[in-house]
Amino acid sequence: MADVNLKEITLIVGVVTACYWNSLFCGFVFDDVSAILDNKDLHPSTPLKTLFQNDFWGTPMSEERSHKSYRPLTVLTFRLNYLLSELKPMSYHLLNMIFHAVVSVIFLKVCKLFLDNKSSVIASLLFAVHPVHTEAVTGVVGRAELLSSIFFLAAFLSYTRSKGPDNSIVWTPVALTVFLVAVATLCKEQGITVVGICCVYEVFIAQGYTLPLLCTTAGQFLRGKGSIPFSMLQTLVKLIVLMFSTLLLVVIRVQVIQSQLPVFTRFDNPAAVSPTPTRQLTFNYLLPVNAWLLLNPSELCCDWTMGTIPLIESLLDIRNLATFTFFCVLGALGVFSLRYSGDASKTVLMALCLMALPFIPASNLFFPVGFVVAERVLYVPSMGFCILVAHGWQKISTKSLRQNKL
Repeated sequence: MADVNLKEITLIVGVVTACYWNSLFCGFVFDDVSAILDNKDLHPSTPLKTLFQNDFWGTPMSEERSHKSYRPLTVLTFRLNYLLSELKPMSYHLLNMIFHAVVSVIFLKVCKLFLDNKSSVIASLLFAVHPVHTEAVTGVVGRAELLSSIFFLAAFLSYTRSKGPDNSIVWTPVALTVFLVAVATLCKEQGITVVGICCVYEVFIAQGYTLPLLCTTAGQFLRGKGSIPFSMLQTLVKLIVLMFSTLLLVVIRVQVIQSQLPVFTRFDNPAAVSPTPTRQLTFNYLLPVNAWLLLNPSELCCDWTMGTIPLIESLLDIRNLATFTFFCVLGALGVFSLRYSGDASKTVLMALCLMALPFIPASNLFFPVGFVVAERVLYVPSMGFCILVAHGWQKISTKSLRQNKL
């Protein structure tokens, strides 16, 4: 694993500072009011244990009106800000900017697992300045994304060290990974999705399997014509331990929210209360909408509620073509990355995982959320997008260099 040098760190921190320096002079807006100004959990007079009994907005988790957003470690950092400057917003924005710089530096280290040094720096710089991060960095409540991402990436980097000589299992990094996943989840719920990324990394990157090879091995084993290789058994053991630990975290999380999902109104998410097929067509269309925000962040919005994106009520709606195109492109990239074992396919696979898996909790596909589109939830998925862009740049620059030599 390549190290990150001081020159690269200085460059990234400088770029982040130049982009977000003006945020230091912003106030509290939108959700900041509920999470900061109206949240009694920030006050020193409130018992510290209350942070672990209330949701992100200071409402007891047992109450029906609670949003069930359990992020006590993020609220703890708000409380530290309050101790330093009470309700003066500058310290809150400064800490957000610092956290974004830290995420960008750790992301550079992750990029070096799959890209060359120059392409890794390009991916990290693109991540540092991507306009879609404005809400997550400038909005104080976006700290949940920033803080969770630090431990999200740290958990993944820890897991990459769990493969020892002769394909043996190094259990210390696995245990550290589980701990960091738990911490990331206590900052924001999507932190738990790093487990899926670790599983994909283990099977297709660390072990070098491809989907055809896995299918062939499984087919032979089921027909009694072969046995499972020892290396594959070790992989299964490691993944079972990781998944069992994750399942335990999920069970605890379900108990914390009293086994109840939050209730949202038509104002928050109109498609969630719409009939079939409007609900399905609209939710699937939101996927290319979010992808387009990563590709062309020219029309960002602070509040995508109500009619900002009209519902799709018919199969004949022209916007369904965007949904179809999106899934075709995603499917083509997925087939390429799973079928072949080269470095390019591995890079594409990890980029797709970073884009897709952390976005699942906010996708509305499995359970409704309290928004139509929220740019802050694209903070982690944008990492996969930045890797894809840098990988494409690497391929184009390498091809141009070869042509010049000829």
